[in-house]
Amino acid sequence: MAFELPPLKYASDALEPHIDARTMEIHHDKHHAGYTSKLNDAIEGTDMEGKNIENILTNLDMENKAVRNNGGGYFNHNLYWEIMGPNGGGKPEGELATAIDKHFGSFEAFKDEFSKAGATQFGSGWAWLCVQEGGKLEVCSSPNQDNPLMPGVGCGGYPILGMDVWEHAYYLKYQNQRPAYIEAFFNVINWEEVAKRYAQHK
Repeated sequence: MAFELPPLKYASDALEPHIDARTMEIHHDKHHAGYTSKLNDAIEGTDMEGKNIENILTNLDMENKAVRNNGGGYFNHNLYWEIMGPNGGGKPEGELATAIDKHFGSFEAFKDEFSKAGATQFGSGWAWLCVQEGGKLEVCSSPNQDNPLMPGVGCGGYPILGMDVWEHAYYLKYQNQRPAYIEAFFNVINWEEVAKRYAQHK
């Protein structure tokens, strides 16, 4: 079964003014669609065909650049669209909020660490909040379309929040002001969705 581009669960202008509609359209309909198509091409006729994306990435030969780049791009963007929403922002509640306070000291301390991970990622890449078995949280970053599921990336656990810091995620609106995009990103995080993923993977 070939991978398919999942539709957005909200309108492309639903994250305005924080993320503009044109960026959303190009990012989802062109970039994410491209990763999806190229991933299918890369796994066709291999033993990866028919496996789910988590299985493919967890067992990936990192020298396989086509699957590394496009499989990463497919998974990363699936997560990115899911953990944003028009009613986002604010702070997490419940179990996730407790875990953030425990592992980072406070929500503001977490926000600072996560923002720094995104702002200091040289070139293209991602910032992540990951949960390890037992509920421990960790912030890290990875280059290009790498993610914490891949062998040897250096992040532990399962990614439950991902922020795209490739220029195509923000350049039309923010130009070279990546920190302004990062600040805006916190206004669209769907913490309910992140909390659901925390509960599922801890």
